[in-house]
Amino acid sequence: MEPKFTVYAHVACGPREAFEAVADPASLSHYFTTGGAVGRLDTGATVQWDFADFPGAFPVEVVEAIEGETIVLRWDSPAGGRTEVAFAFEPVDAGARTKVSVTESGWPETEEGLAASYGNCMGWSQMLCAMKCWIERGFNLREGLYK
Repeated sequence: MEPKFTVYAHVACGPREAFEAVADPASLSHYFTTGGAVGRLDTGATVQWDFADFPGAFPVEVVEAIEGETIVLRWDSPAGGRTEVAFAFEPVDAGARTKVSVTESGWPETEEGLAASYGNCMGWSQMLCAMKCWIERGFNLREGLYK
């Protein structure tokens, strides 16, 4: 069975603001890409993400980005092959809040693939928590977490 997961969190903003918190590299760099993000997540773009815990920027391909609705990314897996990451932004409470879901799939069906999927599941869960803290409270939950 292919390793695949979905994690989600509710944030206190509308879907467009939640989408922008992910799509805008300056915003994403404040709470998630601890080494920085270069390039906006627009359909067809290839951007660069860098993390303090995995030093060295790496390319992220943007398969699809629909403002306020979805972002689909692909990148190389350290276990081999490419994985696909899909963000969904669903309005909740008449648009006052947004359910942000992250689904990742595509790892090889190996021990390494399974281990990599567990690590990314933890990472996306942390990303959603950090996003919530940034949007709702204005602080970076990941600052100093890995360095």
